[in-house]
Amino acid sequence: MRRSSEIVAAMFALALTPALGGCAVAVVGGMAAAGGVGYEAAQERGINGAYDDVKIKADLAAQFGAQYGDVTSTVYNGRVLLAGTTPTEQQKAQAQQIASGVPGVQAVYNEIVVGTPETPWEMVQDSGITARVRSDLVFDANVRSGNYEIETDRGSVYLMGSARSQAELDRATQLARYVPGVQRVVSYVEIRYGVPGGQQPGLAQAQTPPPPTGGYPPAPLPPPSGPAPSNAPIQVQKLP
Repeated sequence: MRRSSEIVAAMFALALTPALGGCAVAVVGGMAAAGGVGYEAAQERGINGAYDDVKIKADLAAQFGAQYGDVTSTVYNGRVLLAGTTPTEQQKAQAQQIASGVPGVQAVYNEIVVGTPETPWEMVQDSGITARVRSDLVFDANVRSGNYEIETDRGSVYLMGSARSQAELDRATQLARYVPGVQRVVSYVEIRYGVPGGQQPGLAQAQTPPPPTGGYPPAPLPPPSGPAPSNAPIQVQKLP
């Protein structure tokens, strides 16, 4: 049910997000519609890794069905983020247990909320936020956008993927932080080893990020809109 609703929501969201502009929508949508061969090849995980992640996502959808509520999954390099809603704490725990048993899954991050499903309008807003964050990452030269997966649930933006350095991750989270409607940004992004300026992933956890480093120019952030978007907290999660 949520998947079909998200398709409708995404169509409305793009119509309601004039800040993206026609060019942005064409580029972001084109990468998804093209089947992703060239796009996946440019990712750190490569074509094979992207294919494996698609298979894991399909296996999760088949396992969950509708019996655990309105649960979504985002997959990157075998790491799975569960979001959405489920009726009880027991079903939330069961969903994580099922995801952990799917072949190829390396780790599961459970961000499922126990409660009622999102309304259609909330899904429209979340889809618009995801589209805007994706656009901002694509058009920022300091971020390799192909290495990021984005999921938005009730204004919480979840980032997964791989960053070349701490500076790049700071840049990506800051861009997401300033998108109107974002309540918080949660990072499950790994920082690759062997990259100048990088650090071991998962060691930092902070509510506010350090200023961008590495000689980047000031971020061309959009004007704040809504209730104090600049105060949206950033949470960098510890990874196993």
